[in-house]
Amino acid sequence: MSEIRKLKWGILGAARVNERLLPAIIDAPNAQLVGIASRRAGAAKETLEKYAPCYATSVPCYDDLESLINSPNVEAIYCPMANEEHVEWALKAMNAGKHILIEKPMAGTLKDIEAIESTAIKNKVKVMEGFMYRFHPQHARVQEIVDSGLIGDVLSARASFSFLMKPARMYRVNRNMANGGGAMWDIGPYAIHALRWCFSENGKPAKPVSVIAQAKQNEHGADMVTSGVLDFGQDALGRARFGHFDVSFERSRKSEYEIIGTKGWVKCHAAWVFQNDVPVISWALEDGQYAEERFAPSNHFTLEIAHFSDCVLNDKAPLLSMNDAKENCRVINSVLQSLVTSSMNILPVT
Repeated sequence: MSEIRKLKWGILGAARVNERLLPAIIDAPNAQLVGIASRRAGAAKETLEKYAPCYATSVPCYDDLESLINSPNVEAIYCPMANEEHVEWALKAMNAGKHILIEKPMAGTLKDIEAIESTAIKNKVKVMEGFMYRFHPQHARVQEIVDSGLIGDVLSARASFSFLMKPARMYRVNRNMANGGGAMWDIGPYAIHALRWCFSENGKPAKPVSVIAQAKQNEHGADMVTSGVLDFGQDALGRARFGHFDVSFERSRKSEYEIIGTKGWVKCHAAWVFQNDVPVISWALEDGQYAEERFAPSNHFTLEIAHFSDCVLNDKAPLLSMNDAKENCRVINSVLQSLVTSSMNILPVT
């Protein structure tokens, strides 16, 4: 029996996500970790020893990013760097012939995403935005429930994502929103992405037509909390379709979304799950039926790595397209623009 072909992966940066990512690459049946790099001397080696100690002596560690990018042994790269650095290093990696999985958000502007797209086409490499949550089986089940018509026509959805900011993570809010800081660029992409999928049609995420939002900002101009409403336009019967989102660095950990239709609702209780968690979705109907469905533990990071590896090895289109990345970016920028314009129209409740 022939051995399974494995895609050779390198990681750019010693980011905190490596706690989940390193084991995911190692566990994916069609992936192989062959390098990790950081600009901080010794950080790559320290990260490998902490999260994958059994590979500490066999996987090369680099104290500069270019060495990993130019390594002939690396075929694909995961980029978990700071938001504002994604474009620069993605372009360098692709121009070196590497496939790349870019941690969300892929980039801060449509122009930058278009540059990534054109560079990928030019170099004939695969690229995808890293929304690991989409690869957990619970979301396919939610979509199956919606598509079956069980809860009727989807007219409303809400998404709430938050975690309590700790001192070690303050780098996420030490710059303004225009420069990639704040909750909307950190956890906001999940909420927007989830809502767009809640209203998806024929497997394609929906496009909202307008947005209104409000936020609390810190002294650096980064949003600590943002809430708003996306208008997905009227349905064929003239009924309104709204998506409500709420993201925060001031509240306990939450990553849920709920879809409400004309006959009932379905809810994902936790989109962020650890590999040993038992995820739960629930649904209820107008006639009183209620059900909870539980799923076997599953590592969505491993599933994401396996999916992207399969796309590269077998020349398949990734589940999350470049159009999906562009649309998410477009909506987030519209949210941030709304924060400027809506503040002028806030009225006191009298």
